[in-house]
Amino acid sequence: MTPFTGSYRAEDAVFLLKPMRLDTVDVTAKERLIQSGQRHYSEMLAPERMPDPHYLALFGALTERYAGRLAAEILALAGYLAASRPHEITVVSLARAGTPIGALLVRALRQLGRTDARHYSISIIRDRGIDENALRYILRREKREPAGLAFVDGWTAKGVIGEELRRSLERWNASQPERLDEALHVVSDIGGVADVAATYDDYAIPSGILNATVSGLTSRSILNAAIGPHDFHGCVFYADFAAHDRSTWFLDQVTEQFAGIAPTVICRDPEKRRERRWAMTGFLACLSERYRIGNRNFVKPGVAEATRVLLRRLPGLLLLRDPGAPDVEHLRLLAEQKRVTVAVDPAMPIQATALIKDLS
Repeated sequence: MTPFTGSYRAEDAVFLLKPMRLDTVDVTAKERLIQSGQRHYSEMLAPERMPDPHYLALFGALTERYAGRLAAEILALAGYLAASRPHEITVVSLARAGTPIGALLVRALRQLGRTDARHYSISIIRDRGIDENALRYILRREKREPAGLAFVDGWTAKGVIGEELRRSLERWNASQPERLDEALHVVSDIGGVADVAATYDDYAIPSGILNATVSGLTSRSILNAAIGPHDFHGCVFYADFAAHDRSTWFLDQVTEQFAGIAPTVICRDPEKRRERRWAMTGFLACLSERYRIGNRNFVKPGVAEATRVLLRRLPGLLLLRDPGAPDVEHLRLLAEQKRVTVAVDPAMPIQATALIKDLS
């Protein structure tokens, strides 16, 4: 088990993932294998392609639009972690959506004087759990204090990964000597399911609209027969994308904003969280009834999750609250390129939702 940094600097992110080669599977074939139950999604990767210049320009515009906001939210989360973990802080991001956020957090923590802060990005997979080998490495090889670990992701949607994290850490805490905090920390908690969040707004966090080129050139994590019992979960490292990498550029754009931001305090408001969860739960129930969806995994709410569907899955429908909003311009472009039907629903409590095409 050897850590690597992808295309990041070592002080920004260390991946506890096993780089590997993996033959890709056509998106439609992959979807059929997943929906038929023949293969788990974590066993396969569809081909990942470079975004076109128009799409990259939209990413640049969103970064310019939201760098200041994201910087303020990152600093607020960093302040919360610094106050709640007085001795040593270890940011454990959930690869790969959480990786850029973890890298920003460790930069913010160092700016706040916490030079002890470290950031590791590890795998968690729906229905398969967290990578316990990675946890052992952090705790026993790196000797990081258990009480200092903070689990971080970019956003929530339905809460599936949050549920997986809690189950995984409950199992860990019941069977291992180190006691770990089961809380999930995110920038945007649109599902009302995270323990600590900077906002409940569904907005286009710029790192959420790209894949490998904003995540250290790594793929999402892989767990298949090539991963041995003592290995980290796997990933593919896309070295051939290096000329188009935006990973460190994105960190720099956001951290440049830190100096001009007054510190704010995370307000943990249980009532607001409940309201958000009820709104999302009610919306998902109505959506499932309207479109006769029997599998909740076919519904991907929020700008970031909808983007991932259009980039990596087989979309059947894109729902937008306001198709003229700048936060969904990239979604309209992807939908046009992939000939996906777009419907408008002004009553949605979020900006976008994508439905995966049912192949049954």
